[in-house]
Amino acid sequence: MGKKKKVLSIQKSILNILEQNPTQSFTYKQVGSRLGINDPSGRNHIIKSLKKLEDIKLIEQVKRGNYQLTQKKKYHEGILDLSGKGIGYIISEDFENDIVISSNQHHKAFGGDTVQFYVYPSRGKRRQEGKITAILSRKRKQFVGTLQKKNNTLFVKVNPRISSTDFYIDKEPEVDTKDGDRVLIEFTEWNESKSPQAKILEVLGIPGELGTEIHTILAEYGLPYKFDNHIEVEAEKIETTLSTKEIDKRMDYRDVLTFTIDPTDAKDLDDALSFKTLENNLFEVGIHIADVSHYVTPGSILDDEAYQRATSVYLVDRVVPMLPEKLSNKVCSLRPNEEKFTFSAIFTLDKEGNVHNQKFGRTVINSNYRFAYHEAQHIIETEKGTIPTELSLTNKSYTASDAVVEAILQLNDTAKTLRKKRMQSGAISFDKEEVKFKLDKESNPTEVYVKTSKEANKLIEEYMLLANKKVSEFIAKQDPKKTFVFRVHDEPDEEKLDQLKNVIASFGYSLNLASPETTAHSINKLLNDIRNKKEQNLIDTLTIRTMSKAIYSTNNIGHYGLAFEYYTHFTSPIRRYPDVVAHRLLQHYLDEKKSPQQATYESVMKHCSSMEVLATKAERDSIKFMQVKYMEERIGQEFIGVISGVVERGIYIEIEENKCEGMARPQDISGDYYSYNERDYSFVGEKTKTVFQLGDRVLVEVTAADPIKRHLDFLLLRQAE
Repeated sequence: MGKKKKVLSIQKSILNILEQNPTQSFTYKQVGSRLGINDPSGRNHIIKSLKKLEDIKLIEQVKRGNYQLTQKKKYHEGILDLSGKGIGYIISEDFENDIVISSNQHHKAFGGDTVQFYVYPSRGKRRQEGKITAILSRKRKQFVGTLQKKNNTLFVKVNPRISSTDFYIDKEPEVDTKDGDRVLIEFTEWNESKSPQAKILEVLGIPGELGTEIHTILAEYGLPYKFDNHIEVEAEKIETTLSTKEIDKRMDYRDVLTFTIDPTDAKDLDDALSFKTLENNLFEVGIHIADVSHYVTPGSILDDEAYQRATSVYLVDRVVPMLPEKLSNKVCSLRPNEEKFTFSAIFTLDKEGNVHNQKFGRTVINSNYRFAYHEAQHIIETEKGTIPTELSLTNKSYTASDAVVEAILQLNDTAKTLRKKRMQSGAISFDKEEVKFKLDKESNPTEVYVKTSKEANKLIEEYMLLANKKVSEFIAKQDPKKTFVFRVHDEPDEEKLDQLKNVIASFGYSLNLASPETTAHSINKLLNDIRNKKEQNLIDTLTIRTMSKAIYSTNNIGHYGLAFEYYTHFTSPIRRYPDVVAHRLLQHYLDEKKSPQQATYESVMKHCSSMEVLATKAERDSIKFMQVKYMEERIGQEFIGVISGVVERGIYIEIEENKCEGMARPQDISGDYYSYNERDYSFVGEKTKTVFQLGDRVLVEVTAADPIKRHLDFLLLRQAE
């Protein structure tokens, strides 16, 4: 060890001793004894180190020759983020850049924990380093890992981004386990031993198997995949028969033409549309939403569970619902030919989509039809009600009434007008392609395809947007101001917009960033210009990344992406808790009651926003797993792909036909030695000068697929036509 490193090491060791004994003072001899340093040279280093630490005010002399930790040391708070190699980085609002935490300074914190730390004095241009002194809160106590059995000793290895140290299982679990099992563990304590202690809660299965990996994804994000028995019991107590007394309190829409339009496999049908022709070229549309708040009341067991979950999670092979099946798929689901309680936004519209009248309140409906999106699309395209066998949800041909055909066609025409107005107001239109799978009986993927949004999808979207907008406006414009929950979306990040502008310039496109309004219109022009071009999906993705994340809040700042001054989530209470809260508050104000405390609802919305992020990550991971699982059977096959990302360690390529993404490392590019060009994110051949960069169409061969790591390896063969 060099002289400078040795001095720095002694300084850190002295601080360790003083931090462990913050009220005690030490002489240089006592420090030397603790460190096992007794030779004259070593003691001289200790004396110099004590003087240096005193000079930079980390320690102080409380009396001659006696040193103690400075009591006025500046402590900070932040979140620990671990790299796969064990290096820690603390993200703190007190510092512009992350603070580096060496592997021996973690203070038994796990990745994601909120910690207290201090920063060592800056040394030149090196990144600032710090030391964790306390764990303020654990992000979580349950983790997923792989069980390792050796000589009757049990350890669990978790993701190194959580902990670089294996967990020790101090008690033989009650469940049967074997070496290599994927398990769910709960952290119990971390005393003076080298390893944190934990207990095994559940065996998830054999790594790589579909069920194991899906349960792992949920467990990694702390999301439940089943309801406890007492929740199911509580749900079963719910009365399914609608009481006459309650019906009499509601607006009765049972005799008005009503229908639902949903995905083919949907069971939680939480919205329906009713349609009635009026005089003077006007029509009435009712947007009827499942009245979950009638059944799930504040403070109840079901409400507590719905709040904790905050959202349903839509994985490739299953839905993890916010509410038990009795509620989500039966009692609240707006199934055809069943009387249901709903909460409704009802509008009188002209054919241009202008609202002439509106009313909100609790209703009772009886849906006449349950359409899948493709059935409604067939009606729109043919302008007839005949649904052939191959399109029918029931596998039998049928003919919908002329009245419902007229309703769908009129609603669709007006929806297109509403959409056009939104675009003219600056709403940003992302027609992002959606990856879908066909699964066999064992839920293994047999086909991956890309689903695009058609007129029937957009019809439903426009009326849901209308309801969400008008409900929020109705409350937000009241005086005095009332507490409400909004879905807000901030303006894009300027730095990310500049980066996007630089990337698209290489494709010949530009952006006008003069103001938020011109930016929105310019982004829409860009998205329209790239339609059906090879770079469409890439630029779509990059543009989405510039956008702020939409969140729930009681503080309204508007919704930039939709170009709405007021917006809420009102239309999906079966699968989103904020919608339940919006229903409760709307009814509260319809009953002319006083506004409740804002702070209480703000904390609820923060929780819902956090849970939404976790659910989205789990959904993406399940798609990625299924994509890799699908490609596992196609190793050695060639595909056309688009370069979707370029980093120093390799090129990311997305296969055009199924959107599966993998990586080709520099050594996996055929025909030359390729080096990374940092300036324009490309790889350049040393001899051929061939360039591979963002947006290029290339031919690749699949060389490896690892469903456990959710990773694909490609051999990049050449540029494609």
